[in-house]
Amino acid sequence: MPGSRGTRRKSRYKLKKSIRERGFSPPSKVIQEFKAGQRVHIDIDPGIYKGMPHPKFHGRTAKVLGRRGRAYILEVRDGNMMKKIISHPQHLKLQKVIS
Repeated sequence: MPGSRGTRRKSRYKLKKSIRERGFSPPSKVIQEFKAGQRVHIDIDPGIYKGMPHPKFHGRTAKVLGRRGRAYILEVRDGNMMKKIISHPQHLKLQKVIS
């Protein structure tokens, strides 16, 4: 039987919530806003399918370029290329700047 070739393949542990995170996500994650030029971490919430970036970008840091509807356009380095990703705010965390 041929294996699955879907976008969520090989991500059993990457896209799994811990026991304490199970259930609904807090509404504050939906409301959060980012400005163009800010740096964000891509932290995929597996309970929300809409606007989910590809799992290979999970854990990466991206730069916000702008908005497209409710989603954000991000710029991420993938090898030597800069790629644009569209993601909903539930899958993003603001990067803390240490100064």
